Amino acid sequence: MTSGNKRMVHSSTKHLSWRSIDWKAAQREVRRLQMRIAQAVQEGKHGKVKALQWMLTHSFYAKALAVKRVTSNQGKNYLPGE
Repeated sequence: MTSGNKRMVHSSTKHLSWRSIDWKAAQREVRRLQMRIAQAVQEGKHGKVKALQWMLTHSFYAKALAVKRVTSNQGKNYLPGE
């Protein structure tokens, strides 16, 4: 692997532990992006929608919330697609 192929990791998320995540801030940030996406859809700004969707899917907070939601399922009998 050459030095040009290395992926950059944001310094603030590199050593972040699961317990130190500010979950309220994470929910606020994800909700804010979702609201911006909905507003851009209503305004017909398709380029902006695509950019905001990319930001949401690559967001550390969005990924952390998705993992938290799946891991805190506590045995509920719901499986997507069934």
